[in-house]
Amino acid sequence: MRFLERERAALTKQLPGLDDSADRTLTPQQRVAGPSDAGAAGWDALRDGPGPDAVRCLGLYAKLSAGVTVVTALDAGGCPTGMTVSALTPLSARPPLILACLRSGSGTLAALRDQGAFAVSLLTTRQKQVAKAFGDPSLSPASRFSGVPVRQVLGLPVLADALAWSVCLVEDIRPYGDHHAVVGRVMAVDVNGGRPLLWHDRAFHTLTAPCAG
Repeated sequence: MRFLERERAALTKQLPGLDDSADRTLTPQQRVAGPSDAGAAGWDALRDGPGPDAVRCLGLYAKLSAGVTVVTALDAGGCPTGMTVSALTPLSARPPLILACLRSGSGTLAALRDQGAFAVSLLTTRQKQVAKAFGDPSLSPASRFSGVPVRQVLGLPVLADALAWSVCLVEDIRPYGDHHAVVGRVMAVDVNGGRPLLWHDRAFHTLTAPCAG
C-alpha cells in the first residue's frame, strides 16, 4: 500500500487534477459531471508530450500474441500482391466486419485501396515459410507467390492451404501513424482444420494443446 501511495503522490504532482482531496467535498452529482479543470489540463499536458519512444512501444507490442495472416489483393494490372500481417481482428458479426492494420506505403495497401477488395488467409503451422516470404519487403509480389498454392475466390487470390480465409470488400481505410486501419466487409468465408501459426515476442509459435475441428 505504501508503494501505491508513493506512486499516487508522484503522479498527483504531475497531474494536479488527480488530487482527490477536493473531490471528497463534492456531491455524487458533481462527481459524475466530469474531471476538474486542473485534471483536464493535466491530461492535455500528457497528450502534448512525446510519449514513450518507439523502441519501448515495440517492446510492448512484441508481447502481444496473434495469429499470422496473409492479406492479398490485385494490383492495377490484375496481378496478385500480398503481405504478412499479425494485426487482424474481428470487428463485428452483424454486419460481418474485420479490421486489418497494414503498413503505410505498402503495395498491398495501394492495391486494395484501388480495387476496393481484398482477401485474408489465416496461416497454419505448416506455412511458416509462406509467412516469411510474404513478410519480406525485399521480395517482389511474384516471388512471394512462387510455389504457393493459390485459388481464386470472387476473383481474388486466396492461399489454398490456409487454416481459414475470407474475401472482403473495403468498407473504410484510415491512417494512424505509420499504418493504415482497413475495415473489410466479409463477403465469403471458409474454415479448415489445423493448428494456427502464432506470432509472439518476434518469433513464430504454435499451440501445444489439441485443436478442435
